[in-house]
This record gives sequence, structure tokens and C-alpha cells, in this order.
Amino acid sequence: MHPIPGTDKCFALLRQLVETESPSHDKAAVDRLGEIVSAECQRLGAQVKVHPREATGDLIEASFAPSIPSRGTRSDRADAQAGSILLLCHMDTVFPLGTLPRMPYLEKDGMILGPGVSDMKGGIVVVLAALEKLLLAQDLPTGVVALFTPDEEIGSHASRQRIEELASGSSLVLVLEPGMPDGALKTWRKGVGEFNLKVHGRAAHAGGDHRNGLNAIEEIAHQVLAIQGMTCYDKGTTLNVGVIRGGIASNVVPDHASIEVDLRVMEPGEAERITTAMQALKPIRAGTSLEVVGGLNRPPMPANELIRQTFEKIRHIAAGHGMDLKASGTGGASDANFVAPLGIPLLDGLGPAGGDYHSEREYIIKASLLERIELLSAILTEWDPA
Repeated sequence: MHPIPGTDKCFALLRQLVETESPSHDKAAVDRLGEIVSAECQRLGAQVKVHPREATGDLIEASFAPSIPSRGTRSDRADAQAGSILLLCHMDTVFPLGTLPRMPYLEKDGMILGPGVSDMKGGIVVVLAALEKLLLAQDLPTGVVALFTPDEEIGSHASRQRIEELASGSSLVLVLEPGMPDGALKTWRKGVGEFNLKVHGRAAHAGGDHRNGLNAIEEIAHQVLAIQGMTCYDKGTTLNVGVIRGGIASNVVPDHASIEVDLRVMEPGEAERITTAMQALKPIRAGTSLEVVGGLNRPPMPANELIRQTFEKIRHIAAGHGMDLKASGTGGASDANFVAPLGIPLLDGLGPAGGDYHSEREYIIKASLLERIELLSAILTEWDPA
């Protein structure tokens, strides 16, 4: 393998990205990060297309042409993007502007800490460094498209269509979300959804007219128990009532209450079953009414035969470079979930090994940044779609 160009530069770029705060709901902030990413891709010779968005940051799509003749049937393709390898990264983080003073970029005890360092600015550095390494050596045998999205942490509503369009024409999709703390790749993820349920009752004075009130909190308590009871651990399906609101004062019978419900599913068909059950909920207390909205946002990414075969091929590539890859998974979702139903070879967790995402302890293992650059370089060089 060719040496990584400027390892100090890799860490300098990581620091720059971490210190460019990019919370999902702040378009201007995400676009500032996008300008850095776009400039780096253009410096490497990519054809960069910016997809404008009004409510979120813009999507950055960078296409890298092969630097050596393509292998196999790929050389016969008329479309430069057809058969390319798609790399997915997101630029947004969960951390609000102003987080840096209390959570600065910090290298300590073999780790690097900072807001978004793991989820997933480390993955962006891996992509840019691996491509620079191969392009400098003129050793990129296939086209590569890198898509940097602005809204993964809030559902990818502005990105999903383009993710699916690009994935459908790709020979392999790699998602640069962080690897597990032990470096394992992610070969399965649960699907994720959300429901909001509102109860409408009748307000009354709690002392003078209690009998004529319809307590919305009482009614929603029945619904909470019914919803929690839909959980089925054997199928990997969980429902969690995580937020409850209602009432205005203790001496008023509340006429409104609401809950927010998190849904996680592993098996295809479970989301449909739960959605049907949620829509079929009926009030227990006569006179109250229910309103249910929501459903599945990201479909499940099960460890099916195609993903297992893809992992084995990449594990074999890694073994040729002295790397021992392991497979794992998580109940959390990513943009890989959108690709899974398309039947495209797919793996997730190609970013640096790390953990404690979305907390003040978020970290990557410093050495794993360089290891993942080597791994991605090897995959881009040696992947054979046959």
C-alpha cells in the first residue's frame, strides 16, 4: 500500500472540522463545514455538485474519476457514475453552537475528544485522506462518489432521495459512521420510527367540578401501558414512551396530554404491524379522543446474506493488509438503513473506532483514524463487484 500523505495534515483537518461546529438545525453552520469539505474535494480534482436545500445545509456530492483503467465490465460503462463505489458521510452533529468552550478538541491518552469527532467528522477525514492517497499514487481503479449530507441526525429528510438514487447505481456503498469501540464494522442496524399521540379530554375545576372533567392524563396513562406492551424482544422490536406532557396546574382536570414514542424494529414487516396497532388504539375513558401520527423513518438493515457476503469480501481484503475485522451491529440507525432495502452490497462503521457518541465524552481512538484510511484505501483499490 502507498503511504498516507501527511498524517499530521489528517489530524489538522480533523481538528478544523471539529472546531467548525455544525448543528443539524443551523443551516449556516452546516454550510460553513460544507464549504471546507467542498474545497478539499475540489483540491483533489473531484467534480463537485452542491444540492441546495432551504431548511437544512446543502448536500455536497463529489465525483472522483478513476486514475487507472477500470477492471472488468466497468470499463464498458457509458455513465461515469454507474458501478462507482458510493461513500456516505454526514456533516451535521447533535451539538449546539457554543459547545466548544466546554468540550474542546482534545488529544489525551491515545484518544481524540470533541463534538462530532466520532459522529462523524472522523469519517469525513478518512474519506478525504484515502482518496488523496490513491489519487496521488494514480491507483484508483474505479469511480468513487462521496456524498456529504447535512441532516442525518434529524432523519435525513433532505438527503434520502439523493442517497437512494446514487446507491441504486453503485457497486458498493460504504458508510463512514464510527466503528465500534473494538473496531468492528456494523453489519446490522435496527429500523427507527417515531409516533406522537395526543389525548383530548375536558377541563374542569379539580375541587368544584371534578366529576364532570375528563382527565387526559388518566387516559394517556392507559395508552402508555398499551404501547409499552407492544414491545417484542424476540423480534427485536421495542417501543419506548420517552416524553409525556399534559395539564396546566394541579387544581385543573387536564384536557390535553401527549406522548412521544420511539420505535425500533429489526425484522421486515414489524414496522407495519406496529403502525397498524398504533392507529387502532381506542380511548378507554368515554368522551376522550386520540390522535396518532408518525411511523417508520428508517427501515431496518438486517444482517442478510448479501451483507454477510459483503463483509466476508472486505474482511478478506483487510486480512491481506494485516487487519482482522469483526462484525457487529447496533440498535441505532444511520443512512445505511436507506440503502439496505435496495439490494446493494453495503457495510457501515468504516469510520474510526470510537464511542460515547452524542455526549461530552465522545471520542475516537487516535490510531484508528490512520488504520481506517488504510482500510478504505485497500477496499477502493481491491473491491471486485463480481
